[in-house]
Amino acid sequence: MKSALTFAAIGEAATGLSLLIVPSFVGQLLLGEQITGVAVPVARVAGIALIALGIACWPGPPLIGMLSYSVLCTLYLAYLGFAGSLTGVLLWPVVVLHVILTALLMRDVTRTRRDLR
Repeated sequence: MKSALTFAAIGEAATGLSLLIVPSFVGQLLLGEQITGVAVPVARVAGIALIALGIACWPGPPLIGMLSYSVLCTLYLAYLGFAGSLTGVLLWPVVVLHVILTALLMRDVTRTRRDLR
């Protein structure tokens, strides 16, 4: 079971990294069409989620996977907002929500590590 989970974690993280770096190429390979326009940032957020899933499934605390997702999503969405190319009405509230979620998850990680000592 552990080897299957580790294999799945590596596969999901690799797919996520590919979506994050070259979403159009991954779209071409998987769907036969390149990902363009607004689908590119959506594919990158999906890539971040797959990386976090891989981290959560890796041996160790799953909390780190959720923290990774929240941090990376916060940074990427804030980048989109500062770049100014794609900004919807909910972009900044979602960034703020992820900042709060990141802080709460960081607090939980800190507590968990302190309790293990």
